[in-house]
Amino acid sequence: MRGWPAASPANRPTILFDGICNLCNSSVRFAIANDPTGRFAFASLQSDVARDLLADFGRTPETTNSIVLVDADGLHDRSDAALRIALGMRSPLPLLFAAILIPKKIRDALYTVIANNRYRWFGTSATCPLPAPGTESRFL
Repeated sequence: MRGWPAASPANRPTILFDGICNLCNSSVRFAIANDPTGRFAFASLQSDVARDLLADFGRTPETTNSIVLVDADGLHDRSDAALRIALGMRSPLPLLFAAILIPKKIRDALYTVIANNRYRWFGTSATCPLPAPGTESRFL
């Protein structure tokens, strides 16, 4: 088990997301609404925080085309990140973790199709939106 990277200011599970992607921003709003205890912190892939966290794992935002979860167990991306995030949400969302039984190649292939088409299907924003009032402290 890998400890927290030095770059993590929150020392809590951190979700890295594409800040200009409408689907990603909607997913973050959904995560916040279903994480009432504030377990997760958030940072856009375009931020210095994300750059530093990814560098701790030999990655860069430019080569990352998925949601990323950095937690005490390390870096998780694509379907692994999505399922681990669901596990940390309010009930019944943790039941989605049962999808871990689907072979990773299949889960990630479906994830990749969505990730590669997210801008075309859901659009983009010119800038990363500001956090909703009351959630600012969860963004790094």
